[in-house]
Amino acid sequence: MIPRFRNILLPLDFTPKNQMAMEVAFEMAVREPAAVTLLHVIETIHDPQTEPDDELQQFYSRLESRAEDELEYRARRFEEAGVRVFRRIRFGPRPGEIVRFADEHTIDLIVMSSHAVDRDHPATSLATISYQVSVLCSCPIMLVKQPPVESGTAD
Repeated sequence: MIPRFRNILLPLDFTPKNQMAMEVAFEMAVREPAAVTLLHVIETIHDPQTEPDDELQQFYSRLESRAEDELEYRARRFEEAGVRVFRRIRFGPRPGEIVRFADEHTIDLIVMSSHAVDRDHPATSLATISYQVSVLCSCPIMLVKQPPVESGTAD
């Protein structure tokens, strides 16, 4: 029996590479129907054992404000189609926060973008966020690959 995905997590970094993953999550949410959570993780740069100073806190606040605007913009299409959509922001290491969020919120499926693997240098793909999440998460994950990149070119 094919599982029904009712709670889809869509991690976003607001780059164009997220577009295909957004399309897939949108189509799935409309057909199932399912709720979608748009998640943006702000990577922290301070020592996690200490509180950030005022300057760094202001920096994080600006990033959070921008992320709120970006999530609101991307949520509109889902809302207009009648899809329940949630917008969330977390702070910390991106792979760990994505996995932790999925575990804490009973996510059925994570849909995220992934770049095409350079077949001449496949080991370079092992450190990507999508690879780390796919190994660490306990729920199914759908990696939406970008079109292949010609060997020797970078994106």
